[in-house]
Amino acid sequence: MIPLPIDPLLPDVVRALQQHGVLVLEAPPGAGKTTRVPRALLQAGFGDAGDIIVLQPRRLPTRLAAERVAEELNEPVGQRVGYIVRFEDVGGKDTRVRFVTEGVLTRRLLSDPQLRGVGTVVLDEFHERHLATDLALGLLRDLRATARPDLRLLVMSATLEAAPISEFLNNAPVLRSEGRRFSVDIEHAERDDNRALADQVAAAVRRVVQEGLDGDVLVFLPGAGEIRRAADALATLALQHQLLVLPLHGDLPMAEQNQAVRAASQRKVILSTNVAETSVTIDGVVVVIDSGVARVAGHSPWSGLPVLKVVPVSQASAIQRAGRAGRTRAGRALRLYTRHDYEGRRSYDLPESARVDLSEAVLALHAMGIARPANWTWFEQPPMAALTAAETLLQRLGALDGDGKLSGVGQAMCKHPVHPRLARILVEARKLNVGDAAGALVAILSERDIRRQSRVAFDKGAPGRGSEDSADIFEILDLYDQAAAARFAPDKLRALDLEPRAIESVRKAARQLSRHGAANVARTKRDLELRDQALSRALLAGFVDRVGKRRGSEVVLCGGGSAAIGPSPQGDLLVVLDAQEVDTQRGRGGVRVRQAAAIDADWLIDLASDQLEEEETLTFHTPTERVERVSRLKFGAVVLDETRQPAEPSAAASAVLAEAARAAGSAFGDGSQFRTLALRLALLREQFPDLGVPEQSTSSAQATPEQWAALCQGCNSFSDLRASDPMASLLSSLPAAAQSRLPIDVPVRLRLPGGREVLVNYESDRPPWIESRLQDFFGMAQGPTICRGRVPLVLQLLAPNYRPVQVTRDLANFWRQHYPPIRKELSRRYPRHAWPEDGATAVPTEPTKRRRT
Repeated sequence: MIPLPIDPLLPDVVRALQQHGVLVLEAPPGAGKTTRVPRALLQAGFGDAGDIIVLQPRRLPTRLAAERVAEELNEPVGQRVGYIVRFEDVGGKDTRVRFVTEGVLTRRLLSDPQLRGVGTVVLDEFHERHLATDLALGLLRDLRATARPDLRLLVMSATLEAAPISEFLNNAPVLRSEGRRFSVDIEHAERDDNRALADQVAAAVRRVVQEGLDGDVLVFLPGAGEIRRAADALATLALQHQLLVLPLHGDLPMAEQNQAVRAASQRKVILSTNVAETSVTIDGVVVVIDSGVARVAGHSPWSGLPVLKVVPVSQASAIQRAGRAGRTRAGRALRLYTRHDYEGRRSYDLPESARVDLSEAVLALHAMGIARPANWTWFEQPPMAALTAAETLLQRLGALDGDGKLSGVGQAMCKHPVHPRLARILVEARKLNVGDAAGALVAILSERDIRRQSRVAFDKGAPGRGSEDSADIFEILDLYDQAAAARFAPDKLRALDLEPRAIESVRKAARQLSRHGAANVARTKRDLELRDQALSRALLAGFVDRVGKRRGSEVVLCGGGSAAIGPSPQGDLLVVLDAQEVDTQRGRGGVRVRQAAAIDADWLIDLASDQLEEEETLTFHTPTERVERVSRLKFGAVVLDETRQPAEPSAAASAVLAEAARAAGSAFGDGSQFRTLALRLALLREQFPDLGVPEQSTSSAQATPEQWAALCQGCNSFSDLRASDPMASLLSSLPAAAQSRLPIDVPVRLRLPGGREVLVNYESDRPPWIESRLQDFFGMAQGPTICRGRVPLVLQLLAPNYRPVQVTRDLANFWRQHYPPIRKELSRRYPRHAWPEDGATAVPTEPTKRRRT
């Protein structure tokens, strides 16, 4: 057995756990803590007090670590050392060390909060700060403080400072292994490289081969898609130099995973995700090529379901990646990003508790009897907004009752190892006797897409193409059913254009999830219709806050806003299961529905009656030009039902009509009538304040809101308003004295001495004025006035051709000074008209009529 750096520290680890029951171990990657520490605990007899559970963040390291420890014990995995990952449990009655993924430990705590039969729990790779590990640390801390003080707890971390963990565990002792590491020369890119990532990797591998490669190359890439593209880019180079190009990620078959990590007769280029950062030991690596990015856990802002997002790795992760080249001898690390880029990155990865949906963790805490998760002692408190959002979602799903306590539905949801939304679907499906079909449906929802083209399009941030762009979730389920009927034969998957790895993941998940439900096999078309209807109700239960109503090519969402939708289920009312932000052709972002199902509004009465709202409003209906009473049944921003009927005359109906009439403006005649009346009233109010004339607005050519309100009293339609006399109605609202004085003191028309009647013009920016022929004013020594002589009118004196020759407010002065020269000019131009010398005493004359020729 090869000595490892952690070996000298193992007696101290055993002794500290025996004495204190809790320990924090800090050891760098490659020290051997993942395999040697559990083996040491087993050989020290810790397994006699109960199982030794070793928590790992990923499935691949979990299996490989168990196999390595079993190999060092010279026995097959599954005897004293086993592992449990999703879909796989390798172990038996003699197994004492069980390597498990994080979710397995959480499920164990939910089903058995006291962890009976477990003597020691080891939390490995704590520095990765997965939410499940944070949750386990807090729950195990509480368990030791209450029912299980005998439970031993060991936390192991590679890069994170141990002091905060020690303090959280009541000042637990800390041990450190300095490890053994050979020097690693680190090189950064000189400048940003705009080539495709696969081309950058191929260029870097070609460079190290040409410079002399004596060992294996480990390339860190963000995901399986990037690994496939890099392998294609390396194909020619690998053939030329006899390189073995091998992928390494969690979705690969076990044989391919083993091939990547085991020794080989050829030089290997291992294309790996971040599973090789820690835990997984690959001997023979002398060069690391680091893309600088990784897919890390996040959540869809739409559904809250877990997703993987490509982000830059932290400095700590970059250091770990580089260290993989210095395990057995001096190595080399090529970073495909600049030093400036590296120095600008976070020191450590952001904890999952600060970036993922917390509803699953909050549900688990409620199931453990923690009524207020926000007040629970977290290792690092998550954002309060995220905790509140999780509580709100669980209440909408019915997992929590009105008092915030776990409901019967919530207890049933805890039995399903999936996100609370998906668990709620399974609970409802079991109630409706479609559990098996729901297992497949939930498994499909947990994948991005099983359709190959849509999956590729999603990775590129664009909608799918053609038929793959359909948003009907039951079309996707039908494709899966066809594949299942053909026993998932490869040729059938190709014919249906399905992604084989996605199908395999769905198949395994569906098999596991269907065990929790009741079967309902659809045999006829009617059976299939009833099954899909029941499944749609179950989908609504899990996405009750994602109801939408079709409006053309969009869906109006109950939470506000809208999303575009292409080919989709029939029906106006939908439950939107997944949506994606996409770039529009104009460069603006938008949301496009990716998966949806048709629903019935009546189902909301059963599932979310407390969220339904009845609303009655008065509104003006433009086509009928009347006020209508509209009754709506609403679910958030979505109108489920609407009825309209004419509104009875009332003050509220009149107010709505007045607003519509004011907006319609001149539809009720010349708007200047209202302005003229307002100006006349303003003048009357100014000259006779004792009359109590109300203040009027004179800035608009229409009636004021108050005037419209008075006009519309007792009306509920434009026809009613047109049948009335608006001006009379407006005048009737004035005080009696003002009504009687207005036509006398501020008249609309005025009669001149010659008998001609002229219009008195009222404007907001000038005094009242009249206009007429100069001859009409003959015989007037003084100009006309209004307001009982207080306001002289401005006179526009016109020539016989009705063009102005003079404007004056002082007619007497006009006759004396200006009339003589004007008379001389006008008598020359209009000789047929009489032009007396003294206009003040002259007799008004009628205009001379032209003779017909």
